[in-house]
Amino acid sequence: MRNLAITLVFSFLINGLIQAQMGRVEDALSMTSSILKSERKYAIYLPPDYDSSKRSYPVLYLLHGAGDDQTGWVQFGEVLQITDNAIENGTATPMIIVMPDANTGQRGYFNSPDGNWRYEDFFFDEFMPYIEKTYRIKSEKRYRAVAGLSMGGGGTFMYALHRPDLFSSACPLSAYVGPLTMENLKQRMDRTKMSYTDATLKTYFEQHNAINLINSMSKDDIASVRWFIDCGDDDFLYEGNSLVHIAMKKKEIPHEYRVRDGRHSWTYWRASLPVVLEFVSDAFHQY
Repeated sequence: MRNLAITLVFSFLINGLIQAQMGRVEDALSMTSSILKSERKYAIYLPPDYDSSKRSYPVLYLLHGAGDDQTGWVQFGEVLQITDNAIENGTATPMIIVMPDANTGQRGYFNSPDGNWRYEDFFFDEFMPYIEKTYRIKSEKRYRAVAGLSMGGGGTFMYALHRPDLFSSACPLSAYVGPLTMENLKQRMDRTKMSYTDATLKTYFEQHNAINLINSMSKDDIASVRWFIDCGDDDFLYEGNSLVHIAMKKKEIPHEYRVRDGRHSWTYWRASLPVVLEFVSDAFHQY
C-alpha cells in the first residue's frame, strides 16, 4: 500500500510537471470591430508560463491562407505542439502567437480597392491594439513579428512593407506576393464584379505588389525588418517569391531566402514553423 501511495504521488508530480511545460491555445475568441461592423474571431497561443508569471511577452502575428480561418494553424499547422517543443528545447523564446480570421465577410488581409472592406485598417487600428491591451504583450517593434502562409504570406509582405516601423521580423511562407502585372489585377477584379477606375487600380497595384514596393521604398525602411522568405521548389507561387528575392538582392537588402523540396502544402509549412519561431526569437533576444 505504501508503495502504491508513493507511485501515485510520483505520477501526480510528473503529470503536474508535464502540464506546467505545456502552452495553451484558444481558437474561438472574438472582438467587436466597428470598422468591419462585425464580430471578428481569432485564435491565440499562450506560452507555458503565461498563467504562472506576471511577465510580458513578445508577440508573433501568424496569418492563415485562403480557405482557412483562425483555426488553420491550430488544426493543420500544429502550432501548440511545435511551439511548446521549440520553447522546451530552447530554439524559441516564450512568446504569444495571435492568429486572426481573415476568411469571414470578405476573404483577405487588405482594404478593398473600392474602400468598402477595410481589413488592413481593422488589423492596425483595432485588432492589434485590442490584442496588445488584452494580453501581457511587449508593445514595441523589437518584440513584434509577423508571419503567414500563402494568402497570409502576402499579408506578411504587405503588413511589414506598409508598416516597417511596427515589426522586427517578417516571415512570408509560400507567399502570394501580389498581382505580378496590372493585367493580372484587372482579371482578378473582373472576377469579383467590383467596380474600379484605372487610376484606382494603378494605385492599388503599386501598394499591393511586393516587388514594386521593394523597388520604390527606402532601402533603410525595408532593411529595418529582418526577412525570412521560404517557398518550395514545386510551389505554384515560386515565381513571385523568386522575383522578390532578386529585387532584394539587387537593392542589397539583407534577407534569408530558402527553397526546399516541397509544394504548397501543410507538410511544408509545419516544417517551416520551427525555423520561423527560431528566426523571430533572434530579434526578440539581444542577437
